[in-house]
Amino acid sequence: MRQLLAVKDSPRRIAASFAVGVFIGMSPLLGIHTILGIAIAWQFRLNKFVTLLGVYVTNPWTIVPIYTFGTWVGVRLMGIDSIVPSIDWSSITFLGILGSLRPLVLPFVIGSTLIGLVSALIGYFLVYFAVKSGRA
Repeated sequence: MRQLLAVKDSPRRIAASFAVGVFIGMSPLLGIHTILGIAIAWQFRLNKFVTLLGVYVTNPWTIVPIYTFGTWVGVRLMGIDSIVPSIDWSSITFLGILGSLRPLVLPFVIGSTLIGLVSALIGYFLVYFAVKSGRA
């Protein structure tokens, strides 16, 4: 929080930078979050440091619960009855596992995107008011 207060930018731009980062970090675009965060921050002249703070809300410790919850939300929104795929354990292969998880791709994308949007909105207002009150 101290680092956010030290950023020399308006509270709105700091909050927008953080919100964009959170959305990117929770997006289903695995593996390109950092590059995408820097590119979008550069393109829209947002604060790169604050955007990356938002991107790194999803990190090795939080990625499994965030994406599991996102997939669950997507499954619920799509009305899918069973979330656990059937796996033939006697002839298990890496490609077999990927094939078994294929029905969860669309719920993962929908749920993660929705969770990212909601989290970005909440993050915007939390950071905006925190910076405003921290600088007062």
